Amino acid sequence: MTSFLIIGTRGSQLALTQTNMVARAIEAANPDLTMDVQILKTKGDQVTDVPLASFGGEGVFVKELERALLSGEIDMAVHSLKDLPTTLPEGLVIVSTPERADVRDALIAKQVDRLEALPEGACVATSSPRRRAQLLAYRPDLRLTDIRGNIDTRLKKLTEADDLDAIILAAAGLDRLGWGDRITERIDCEVCMPAVSQGALAIETRMDDDRTIAAVSRINHVITHQAILGERAFLRGIGGGCHTPVGAWGRIQENTLRLDGILAALDGSWMVRDTVSGTPEEADESGRQLADMILNKAPQDPLSL
Repeated sequence: MTSFLIIGTRGSQLALTQTNMVARAIEAANPDLTMDVQILKTKGDQVTDVPLASFGGEGVFVKELERALLSGEIDMAVHSLKDLPTTLPEGLVIVSTPERADVRDALIAKQVDRLEALPEGACVATSSPRRRAQLLAYRPDLRLTDIRGNIDTRLKKLTEADDLDAIILAAAGLDRLGWGDRITERIDCEVCMPAVSQGALAIETRMDDDRTIAAVSRINHVITHQAILGERAFLRGIGGGCHTPVGAWGRIQENTLRLDGILAALDGSWMVRDTVSGTPEEADESGRQLADMILNKAPQDPLSL
Protein backbone atom coordinates (compact mmCIF):
# COMPACT_ATOMS: atom_id res chain seq x y z
CA MET A 1 0.00 0.00 0.00
CA THR A 2 1.35 3.40 -1.04
CA SER A 3 1.43 6.13 1.62
CA PHE A 4 2.26 9.80 1.29
CA LEU A 5 4.28 12.54 2.99
CA ILE A 6 3.65 16.28 2.75
CA ILE A 7 6.58 18.40 1.66
CA GLY A 8 6.41 22.16 2.21
CA THR A 9 8.03 24.80 0.05
CA ARG A 10 8.01 28.45 -0.90
CA GLY A 11 6.09 29.30 -4.04
CA SER A 12 8.79 30.79 -6.23
CA GLN A 13 9.67 29.08 -9.47
CA LEU A 14 13.09 28.14 -8.13
CA ALA A 15 11.72 26.82 -4.82
CA LEU A 16 9.15 24.69 -6.63
CA THR A 17 11.75 23.36 -9.07
CA GLN A 18 14.06 22.41 -6.21
CA THR A 19 11.26 20.86 -4.17
CA ASN A 20 10.02 18.79 -7.09
CA MET A 21 13.59 17.54 -7.65
CA VAL A 22 13.75 16.46 -4.00
CA ALA A 23 10.26 14.91 -4.11
CA ARG A 24 11.13 12.78 -7.14
CA ALA A 25 14.41 11.67 -5.51
CA ILE A 26 12.61 10.64 -2.30
CA GLU A 27 9.99 8.72 -4.29
CA ALA A 28 12.73 6.94 -6.25
CA ALA A 29 14.47 5.93 -3.03
CA ASN A 30 11.19 4.95 -1.34
CA PRO A 31 8.91 3.20 -3.89
CA ASP A 32 6.11 2.89 -1.32
CA LEU A 33 5.89 6.68 -0.85
CA THR A 34 4.15 9.46 -2.76
CA MET A 35 5.11 13.08 -2.08
CA ASP A 36 2.42 15.77 -1.79
CA VAL A 37 3.85 19.29 -2.35
CA GLN A 38 2.28 22.12 -0.34
CA ILE A 39 3.13 25.78 -1.05
CA LEU A 40 3.45 28.23 1.83
CA LYS A 41 4.12 31.97 1.63
CA THR A 42 6.98 33.40 3.67
CA LYS A 43 7.56 37.00 4.70
CA GLY A 44 10.55 37.16 2.39
CA ASP A 45 8.31 36.28 -0.55
CA GLN A 46 5.56 38.74 0.41
CA VAL A 47 7.80 41.80 0.87
CA THR A 48 9.84 42.31 -2.29
CA ASP A 49 10.18 46.08 -2.62
CA VAL A 50 12.58 46.82 0.25
CA PRO A 51 15.97 45.40 1.35
CA LEU A 52 15.83 42.29 3.55
CA ALA A 53 17.68 44.15 6.31
CA SER A 54 14.72 46.49 6.80
CA PHE A 55 12.34 43.77 7.99
CA GLY A 56 14.35 41.07 9.68
CA GLY A 57 16.73 39.41 7.25
CA GLU A 58 17.77 36.07 8.71
CA GLY A 59 15.07 33.43 8.54
CA VAL A 60 12.52 35.47 6.58
CA PHE A 61 12.34 32.74 3.92
CA VAL A 62 12.00 29.82 6.34
CA LYS A 63 10.02 30.75 9.46
CA GLU A 64 6.58 29.98 8.00
CA LEU A 65 7.79 26.60 6.77
CA GLU A 66 9.19 25.81 10.19
CA ARG A 67 5.93 26.85 11.86
CA ALA A 68 4.07 24.43 9.59
CA LEU A 69 6.55 21.69 10.42
CA LEU A 70 6.21 22.14 14.16
CA SER A 71 2.41 22.19 13.93
CA GLY A 72 2.34 18.96 11.90
CA GLU A 73 0.84 20.68 8.86
CA ILE A 74 3.72 19.36 6.74
CA ASP A 75 6.16 16.47 7.25
CA MET A 76 9.26 18.10 5.81
CA ALA A 77 10.44 21.37 4.32
CA VAL A 78 12.88 21.99 1.48
CA HIS A 79 15.12 25.05 1.77
CA SER A 80 18.04 26.60 -0.01
CA LEU A 81 20.42 25.79 2.81
CA LYS A 82 22.03 29.23 2.76
CA ASP A 83 18.65 30.64 3.91
CA LEU A 84 18.65 28.55 7.10
CA PRO A 85 20.03 30.13 10.30
CA THR A 86 22.77 28.07 11.95
CA THR A 87 20.56 27.50 15.00
CA LEU A 88 17.29 25.67 14.27
CA PRO A 89 14.09 25.85 16.35
CA GLU A 90 13.89 23.26 19.11
CA GLY A 91 12.49 20.00 17.77
CA LEU A 92 13.65 20.45 14.16
CA VAL A 93 16.65 18.93 12.40
CA ILE A 94 18.33 18.94 8.97
CA VAL A 95 18.13 15.29 7.96
CA SER A 96 19.44 15.37 4.42
CA THR A 97 21.50 17.48 2.04
CA PRO A 98 21.33 16.18 -1.55
CA GLU A 99 24.42 16.53 -3.73
CA ARG A 100 25.49 20.16 -4.01
CA ALA A 101 25.31 22.14 -7.25
CA ASP A 102 27.77 24.83 -8.44
CA VAL A 103 28.82 26.92 -5.42
CA ARG A 104 29.90 29.98 -7.42
CA ASP A 105 28.28 33.35 -7.97
CA ALA A 106 27.34 34.22 -11.53
CA LEU A 107 27.72 37.46 -13.44
CA ILE A 108 24.93 38.25 -15.89
CA ALA A 109 26.08 41.26 -17.91
CA LYS A 110 24.63 43.06 -20.89
CA GLN A 111 27.71 43.81 -22.96
CA VAL A 112 30.80 42.08 -21.51
CA ASP A 113 31.78 38.50 -20.78
CA ARG A 114 33.61 38.84 -17.45
CA LEU A 115 33.67 40.93 -14.30
CA GLU A 116 37.01 42.58 -14.99
CA ALA A 117 35.75 43.77 -18.40
CA LEU A 118 32.93 45.88 -16.97
CA PRO A 119 33.56 49.55 -17.78
CA GLU A 120 34.80 51.85 -15.03
CA GLY A 121 31.90 52.97 -12.84
CA ALA A 122 29.58 50.24 -14.14
CA CYS A 123 26.34 49.73 -12.19
CA VAL A 124 25.95 46.22 -10.75
CA ALA A 125 22.89 45.02 -8.81
CA THR A 126 23.07 42.71 -5.80
CA SER A 127 21.34 42.70 -2.43
CA SER A 128 24.00 40.55 -0.76
CA PRO A 129 26.40 42.31 1.65
CA ARG A 130 28.84 39.44 1.05
CA ARG A 131 28.88 39.98 -2.70
CA ARG A 132 28.92 43.76 -2.30
CA ALA A 133 31.97 43.70 -0.03
CA GLN A 134 33.96 41.36 -2.25
CA LEU A 135 33.04 43.14 -5.47
CA LEU A 136 34.16 46.47 -4.00
CA ALA A 137 37.40 44.90 -2.78
CA TYR A 138 38.05 43.61 -6.33
CA ARG A 139 36.64 46.59 -8.26
CA PRO A 140 36.32 49.70 -6.02
CA ASP A 141 35.11 51.73 -9.00
CA LEU A 142 31.84 49.79 -9.38
CA ARG A 143 28.52 51.38 -8.45
CA LEU A 144 26.43 48.83 -6.54
CA THR A 145 22.67 48.92 -6.13
CA ASP A 146 20.13 46.72 -4.35
CA ILE A 147 17.81 44.36 -6.21
CA ARG A 148 15.01 42.11 -4.91
CA GLY A 149 12.60 39.63 -6.45
CA ASN A 150 12.73 36.14 -7.89
CA ILE A 151 15.37 35.21 -10.44
CA ASP A 152 13.12 35.87 -13.44
CA THR A 153 12.17 39.27 -11.99
CA ARG A 154 15.82 40.21 -11.57
CA LEU A 155 16.70 39.12 -15.09
CA LYS A 156 13.83 41.23 -16.42
CA LYS A 157 15.02 44.25 -14.43
CA LEU A 158 18.48 43.89 -15.99
CA THR A 159 16.98 43.83 -19.46
CA GLU A 160 14.70 46.81 -18.89
CA ALA A 161 16.94 49.13 -16.84
CA ASP A 162 19.04 51.39 -19.04
CA ASP A 163 21.34 52.34 -16.16
CA LEU A 164 22.09 48.76 -15.05
CA ASP A 165 25.10 46.97 -16.53
CA ALA A 166 24.99 43.63 -14.72
CA ILE A 167 23.53 41.59 -11.86
CA ILE A 168 25.04 38.91 -9.64
CA LEU A 169 23.10 35.73 -8.81
CA ALA A 170 23.91 32.24 -7.54
CA ALA A 171 24.89 29.97 -10.42
CA ALA A 172 23.08 27.00 -8.85
CA GLY A 173 19.66 28.60 -9.08
CA LEU A 174 20.13 29.55 -12.72
CA ASP A 175 21.34 26.05 -13.55
CA ARG A 176 18.40 24.37 -11.80
CA LEU A 177 15.95 26.52 -13.74
CA GLY A 178 17.67 25.69 -17.03
CA TRP A 179 18.95 29.24 -17.45
CA GLY A 180 22.67 28.53 -17.21
CA ASP A 181 23.14 29.92 -20.70
CA ARG A 182 22.30 33.39 -19.35
CA ILE A 183 25.50 33.35 -17.27
CA THR A 184 28.31 35.44 -18.74
CA GLU A 185 30.88 34.43 -16.10
CA ARG A 186 30.99 31.98 -13.21
CA ILE A 187 33.04 34.05 -10.78
CA ASP A 188 36.06 32.31 -9.32
CA CYS A 189 35.86 31.68 -5.57
CA GLU A 190 39.17 33.50 -5.18
CA VAL A 191 37.37 36.66 -6.29
CA CYS A 192 33.99 36.10 -4.67
CA MET A 193 33.74 33.51 -1.89
CA PRO A 194 30.28 31.84 -1.91
CA ALA A 195 27.74 32.22 0.85
CA VAL A 196 27.82 29.52 3.51
CA SER A 197 25.98 26.48 2.04
CA GLN A 198 25.47 28.12 -1.37
CA GLY A 199 24.39 25.60 -3.99
CA ALA A 200 23.12 23.13 -1.37
CA LEU A 201 19.57 22.15 -0.41
CA ALA A 202 18.37 21.16 3.05
CA ILE A 203 15.51 18.87 4.00
CA GLU A 204 14.26 19.77 7.45
CA THR A 205 12.00 17.52 9.54
CA ARG A 206 10.76 17.10 13.08
CA MET A 207 13.36 15.44 15.27
CA ASP A 208 10.87 12.84 16.55
CA ASP A 209 9.41 11.88 13.16
CA ASP A 210 11.20 8.57 12.62
CA ARG A 211 9.18 7.62 9.53
CA THR A 212 10.01 10.81 7.63
CA ILE A 213 13.64 10.79 8.80
CA ALA A 214 14.11 7.24 7.52
CA ALA A 215 12.67 8.13 4.10
CA VAL A 216 14.63 11.37 3.70
CA SER A 217 17.94 9.98 4.95
CA ARG A 218 18.15 7.78 1.87
CA ILE A 219 18.94 10.74 -0.38
CA ASN A 220 21.58 12.35 1.84
CA HIS A 221 24.86 13.05 0.04
CA VAL A 222 27.49 12.40 2.70
CA ILE A 223 30.30 14.45 1.10
CA THR A 224 28.04 17.49 0.73
CA HIS A 225 26.74 17.04 4.27
CA GLN A 226 30.23 16.97 5.77
CA ALA A 227 31.40 20.04 3.87
CA ILE A 228 28.29 21.95 4.91
CA LEU A 229 28.82 21.06 8.58
CA GLY A 230 32.20 22.77 8.41
CA GLU A 231 30.84 25.87 6.70
CA ARG A 232 27.96 26.28 9.13
CA ALA A 233 30.27 25.77 12.13
CA PHE A 234 32.46 28.55 10.70
CA LEU A 235 29.47 30.89 10.34
CA ARG A 236 28.31 30.07 13.87
CA GLY A 237 31.79 30.85 15.18
CA ILE A 238 32.01 34.16 13.35
CA GLY A 239 28.72 35.36 14.86
CA GLY A 240 27.63 38.84 13.81
CA GLY A 241 24.37 39.68 12.13
CA CYS A 242 22.74 38.06 9.13
CA HIS A 243 24.06 40.93 7.01
CA THR A 244 27.70 40.49 8.00
CA PRO A 245 29.83 40.02 4.84
CA VAL A 246 30.99 36.45 5.42
CA GLY A 247 31.53 33.55 3.04
CA ALA A 248 32.89 30.01 3.11
CA TRP A 249 33.62 27.10 0.82
CA GLY A 250 34.19 23.57 2.02
CA ARG A 251 35.06 20.64 -0.23
CA ILE A 252 36.39 17.15 0.32
CA GLN A 253 39.27 15.92 -1.81
CA GLU A 254 41.10 12.62 -1.19
CA ASN A 255 39.34 12.26 2.17
CA THR A 256 40.53 15.70 3.33
CA LEU A 257 38.18 18.59 4.06
CA ARG A 258 39.54 21.94 2.89
CA LEU A 259 37.61 24.88 4.28
CA ASP A 260 38.13 28.48 3.10
CA GLY A 261 36.46 31.48 4.71
CA ILE A 262 36.34 35.27 4.51
CA LEU A 263 35.13 38.13 6.65
CA ALA A 264 35.00 41.62 5.15
CA ALA A 265 33.96 45.21 5.72
CA LEU A 266 30.71 46.21 4.05
CA ASP A 267 32.52 48.72 1.85
CA GLY A 268 35.28 46.27 0.88
CA SER A 269 37.94 48.38 2.62
CA TRP A 270 39.34 45.29 4.35
CA MET A 271 38.92 41.56 3.99
CA VAL A 272 40.40 38.67 5.97
CA ARG A 273 40.73 35.28 4.32
CA ASP A 274 42.15 32.01 5.62
CA THR A 275 41.93 28.25 5.17
CA VAL A 276 42.12 25.07 7.24
CA SER A 277 42.30 21.37 6.41
CA GLY A 278 41.16 18.36 8.40
CA THR A 279 39.33 15.07 8.18
CA PRO A 280 35.67 15.12 7.09
CA GLU A 281 34.73 13.73 10.51
CA GLU A 282 36.27 16.84 12.13
CA ALA A 283 34.25 19.28 10.03
CA ASP A 284 32.63 21.02 12.99
CA GLU A 285 35.96 21.48 14.75
CA SER A 286 37.58 22.76 11.53
CA GLY A 287 34.84 25.34 11.10
CA ARG A 288 35.30 26.65 14.64
CA GLN A 289 39.07 26.76 14.17
CA LEU A 290 38.77 28.76 10.96
CA ALA A 291 36.40 31.24 12.61
CA ASP A 292 38.89 31.79 15.45
CA MET A 293 41.73 32.34 12.97
CA ILE A 294 39.82 34.93 10.99
CA LEU A 295 38.41 36.74 14.03
CA ASN A 296 41.93 37.06 15.44
CA LYS A 297 43.07 38.80 12.23
CA ALA A 298 39.99 40.98 11.65
CA PRO A 299 40.42 44.70 12.39
CA GLN A 300 36.77 45.01 13.38
CA ASP A 301 34.28 43.00 15.46
CA PRO A 302 31.66 41.36 13.18
CA LEU A 303 28.92 42.47 15.58
CA SER A 304 29.71 46.07 14.58
CA LEU A 305 29.55 45.49 10.83
